[in-house]
Parts: sequence; C-alpha cells; structure tokens
Amino acid sequence: MGLFTTKPADFLRDADDGQNAIIKNEKFDTFDSEILGLGDIGTSSKSVRSLAVIFDLEGFTNFCKQIDPNLVVPEFLNLFLDWIFDSIKKLTIEEKVDGGYAIYSNLPFFSKFMGDGILFIWETEEMDEVSICNVIVMLNSICNKYKSAFLPSISDKITSPPSKLRCGIARGTVYSVGNGQDFVGPCINVAARLQKLSNLSFALREKALIIKKT
Repeated sequence: MGLFTTKPADFLRDADDGQNAIIKNEKFDTFDSEILGLGDIGTSSKSVRSLAVIFDLEGFTNFCKQIDPNLVVPEFLNLFLDWIFDSIKKLTIEEKVDGGYAIYSNLPFFSKFMGDGILFIWETEEMDEVSICNVIVMLNSICNKYKSAFLPSISDKITSPPSKLRCGIARGTVYSVGNGQDFVGPCINVAARLQKLSNLSFALREKALIIKKT
C-alpha cells in the first residue's frame, strides 16, 4: 500500500484555460511499484504454513455514510483497532510470570488493515493442535465480545457503529511478496469468502482443525 502525492513544485505548468498540466519528469517517473513498499517484488517467495484470519466489520460502508464521517470514522477505528489488538493479547495470556507471560499460543506474525477489517496470520509450523484450537476459541470469543463488551463501551462516543464483527478462518500456506511486507495465498482468499457467508458471523474451514487419530 502506498501514496503518490504531488505539490505545486512538481509541475512545470498547472492545468489552465484548456491546457494540460505538465508534471516534471523526475516526479512522473517515481510512480512505479516501489511506492507499494514491498521491496524487490522479484525476490523468491518464502512459504509459511499458516492460519489466515479475516475480521470484517459488518455495516462499515453504511457507517461511513453518516454526517461528518471525517470525524467519527477515525475515532471509531482508533478505538476498534486498539481494542482488537489488546483483546488478542489478553486472551492469549495464560498467566503473568516473572519477566513475561505464559501464553496459550503464539501471537500472529502478520497483521494488515484492510479498510473495513483486518487480516491476521498465525504461523502454524511449530503449533500443535491444542494451540491452534486455542487461537480459534480466542477468535470466537473476540467476535462475541465485540457485541457484548466493545459496542456498549463506546455507545456514548459513537453513533450507529458497525453492529457485528464477522470472522473467517482458513488453514494453509501463504507466500511472501517482495521483502516479506505482504503475503498471498489460497487460505487468505478462503478466509475472506468465509466471513462473507450471510447466515454466519464466525466460520472456519474444516481443515483448520486437525484431530490426530489414535
């Protein structure tokens, strides 16, 4: 994700009286894939066995249509993003110990804001089935707490916030892009589709759970 911005000094001539603007060569040439901040996109991709999770705020588009969205949307997102990261940390902790925390599972190694939701990716290479199940239980708890705890806590600050937090989960392999600032993979796409299922707000692909047979 990147921005391409210009200022008056970047132009030899502004658009005026039917004439086209003339942008300087050196500024024009900076519009390329480097603004995405991915590094060398041609670098060989690294694969990571993962659990892909997509949270989506149901009704966020309508929320952005209210009066003065430039004021309320940033305030809501600030409260929401702080809450969800804090919730993941709190629900990951089993107990506090001297100098650290005993945890039920690892924290996600990758997080990405997606406009109306967030992508989290957990590396599962070193996680056993119990740890993976702990993550899934934690994610379900967060979806429930959004409605039961988070929304009531912001009711005096935010009018008509998104009413539901949806979640889709899929397990598979993701592949790094460039220098590892982003990732792609089928499991991310599956997680995105799962959270859109209209009759569900929490859905996971069956293969996200692996039960060892004895």
